[in-house]
Amino acid sequence: MSSIMTNSAALTALQSLNATQNNLSTTQARISTGYRVSQASDNAAYWSIATTMRSDNQAMSTVSDSLGLGASKVDTAYTGMNSAITTINSIQQKLTASYGQTDASKEKTQVEIAALQAQLKGYADSATFSGTNMLSVSTASGTAADVQIVSAFNRSATGAVSLSTINVNVESIKLYDSGAAPTAKGILDAARLGTTGATTTTAQNPTLGAAPAAGDTYSVASLSISTGGTAASDAQISQMMTVVDAALKDMTTAATKLGAAKSSIDLQKTFTQSLMDSIDRGVGQLVDADMNKESTRLQALQVQQQLGVQALSIANGSSQSILSLFRG
Repeated sequence: MSSIMTNSAALTALQSLNATQNNLSTTQARISTGYRVSQASDNAAYWSIATTMRSDNQAMSTVSDSLGLGASKVDTAYTGMNSAITTINSIQQKLTASYGQTDASKEKTQVEIAALQAQLKGYADSATFSGTNMLSVSTASGTAADVQIVSAFNRSATGAVSLSTINVNVESIKLYDSGAAPTAKGILDAARLGTTGATTTTAQNPTLGAAPAAGDTYSVASLSISTGGTAASDAQISQMMTVVDAALKDMTTAATKLGAAKSSIDLQKTFTQSLMDSIDRGVGQLVDADMNKESTRLQALQVQQQLGVQALSIANGSSQSILSLFRG
């Protein structure tokens, strides 16, 4: 039936053209943004996942920065520790050379030892990065606080977030502790028994020039082979060498701990970067547009649009043919 009130063909052609134009708009938006899912209305589930993962990636980027900062702190401490080890070896050499010397020679050697002790303190005090010093601390009471380096950002299956850290135990590597009442002093300023080199909380100053007394203690930071013209006996110098050797072993262990911490930080930093790349790829698979596919689809839709316009034109023209029925 032909009707001038209702043009079914035109309505059908118009609906088809509108659908084509909507698809064309969607495709053009994907091409211009590069995303198949750029807003929640495109795909709510994928958009929510992508938004959460992008947020996690930003947090991981901050974690990577924290790891870099932590690596610098550990590097600084290791550099100071390594320099201190070299210097304490020099002190050991001076003590060895002074064994059996005259009192006058020991007095001169003490000047060199004092200079090396000052150098040790200078290394420890200078090993500061971003306000953190692990070698020279000041503990008011108890033990020195660990240095915590944020190493990971975690999200559980329930969506709860947490942080992981790499902890550097400062108490076991500190060289000096100038605090009022720490549980233990540092490796270099701690009192050590002259007999074994073990640290002790009970200091007993030796009487230079006399035979070693039971319980005599020495500190690498303050030991002296000559004071006020009085020189240490060879037996006392032998005990000082025991103390210095024990401190050297503790410093070597501390340097090993710093090296292990640096290795852990480097490995975690590499893993974090790889994880961030994996998340980027995963998000891309969810929301990125396939540009090859969209290009092909764009061309097809443009042809459909042209055909739709042509079909609508033909449908609208059909009403004009009705006029011929009424011509005489």
